[in-house]
Amino acid sequence: MLPAVRNDGHPYQDPARSVDERVDDLLARMTLEEKAGLLFHTVLPMHPDGRPVQLGDEAFVPADTTGAIRSKLMSHFNLFGTAAPRQMAQWHNTVQELAAGTRLGIPVTVSTDPRHSFTTHLGASMSAGAFSAWPEPTGLAAVRDPELVRRFADIARREYLAVGLRVALHPQIDLATEPRWSRQSATFGADAVLTAELVQAYILGFQGERLGADSVATMVKHFPGGGPQKDGEDPHFAHGKEQIYPGGMREYHLAPFKAAIAAGASQMMPYYGQPIGTDWEEVGFGFNRGVVTGLLRERLGFEGIVCTDWGLLTDHEIFGEPHPARAWGVEHLTVAERTAKALEAGADQFGGEECPEVVVELVRSGRIGEERIDGSVRRLLREKFVLGLFEKPYVDPELAEEIVGSSEFRGAGDTAQRRSLTVLVNRDRTLPVKTPRPKLYVDGIDTDVAAQYGELVGDPAEADLAVLRLHAPYEVRENRFEALFHSGRLDFTEEELKPVLGLLDTVATIVFLHLERPAVVPEIAERCAALIADYGASDTALLDVAFARARAEGRLPFELPRSMAAVERSRPDVPHDTADPLFAYGAGLDL
Repeated sequence: MLPAVRNDGHPYQDPARSVDERVDDLLARMTLEEKAGLLFHTVLPMHPDGRPVQLGDEAFVPADTTGAIRSKLMSHFNLFGTAAPRQMAQWHNTVQELAAGTRLGIPVTVSTDPRHSFTTHLGASMSAGAFSAWPEPTGLAAVRDPELVRRFADIARREYLAVGLRVALHPQIDLATEPRWSRQSATFGADAVLTAELVQAYILGFQGERLGADSVATMVKHFPGGGPQKDGEDPHFAHGKEQIYPGGMREYHLAPFKAAIAAGASQMMPYYGQPIGTDWEEVGFGFNRGVVTGLLRERLGFEGIVCTDWGLLTDHEIFGEPHPARAWGVEHLTVAERTAKALEAGADQFGGEECPEVVVELVRSGRIGEERIDGSVRRLLREKFVLGLFEKPYVDPELAEEIVGSSEFRGAGDTAQRRSLTVLVNRDRTLPVKTPRPKLYVDGIDTDVAAQYGELVGDPAEADLAVLRLHAPYEVRENRFEALFHSGRLDFTEEELKPVLGLLDTVATIVFLHLERPAVVPEIAERCAALIADYGASDTALLDVAFARARAEGRLPFELPRSMAAVERSRPDVPHDTADPLFAYGAGLDL
């Protein structure tokens, strides 16, 4: 039995009334403290068994679930971690019961980073686990099929709804114009026209034609486009805070956001980046009134919720290491001053923060008018009503087990993985492999999987064919959080290349290369028998394509540069800008 839905007979609890009436009634009943709590959207972890994390659970990310809901009066949370579908649903219901026990019983809205691929990147994404597994968005872009993207989004929507996830902290529609930038795998690649087309399909799959009780709201990011990072460094970190436009293509990066707004995107997230050398104020986008109010609200007409990226106000520890607030350009301001500046810029909500007392003090001191707070609270309450959270805050754990990762959904994801693979080299018609059960030497491939396609041998000299799976190169960074971002150079070192080229010179080798970012691999492309790019795929998917059990349809969503020198000379805001690329944008062979 699901818990009873709270109803005290107030007008805001009456579904027969209009959304505007319900918002007006609830807003009029709220204290300043309750309003301030609504403006914060922080991370909330869960135990694998479905219990909320409480103060004192030292084995988990520090959190106080009860305190956040009942003392700080917050009702928006980004779920950190994963579990079996039943346990996720039970966690959600427990959190909603805590919220139902507050004075006004405002239900919780739970959001999530992407959960449907092969990458676990704490702070950005989680691997699929119990959910259906799909290629990263770059892989969906490689197929260039809006219907596939809408099908993915619709399936993800149904799986999210089953466990109570109502806001997708995606799609990420930055353009991958700087080859070194670490966040590219979550984009639709470098092309603005393709990205604009695919983001509309994505939003329609998650939200439907109109946001409603069966929708998952999308928080589109990172406005106004986070791709043009100086030297490809990421603005999660102070050394990557600068965003530049040496090619003058600022408008190019706005095209996907215009398409997202036209499709009805419910929320928008500005990035951390600090624009340099433009007519915008040189402060991070979350603090930038010219960008949030002037550009997004007034010029582009966006009327939805603006939520800052995570951690703009206060310093945090991540993995036990200190990280300053990402208050680029306003580092000298106090937390209260930063909060006021973001509110004045037009932000409605603060991601990754939980200090509503700061907003309360800003209003009580006269620094910020309560009517300004009311404007954001109206937007946030409206979405809760439109999503039907007041009528149906709870989910069915048994139904969650049936829906999440169903055979139909897993099959659709498996098919998409195969379609997304991109054949770049096929020397001497190595592909598809025609020899029945060849002698195979494998490296980086699960041997139990490979054994279904050939006779495994331990010495490449004895093999008819080798299969090698590689990950795109990157620099190892010392900071534990930054180490997850896979930044820096795109080419292999001589030491890394030596065993790879040794194998390629010993036996005909099929190389599978996971393109988390564009890779600089001229030596490998020249000496391999075949080269296939993937964007998140199982070993079975890869070998099915190599052995003609499935068809690869992918085309590169960005170019692969020929050298690091070409990368360093390219302009970070300009697509396809490296000289004489090894493989051009759109490259791909049919088998």
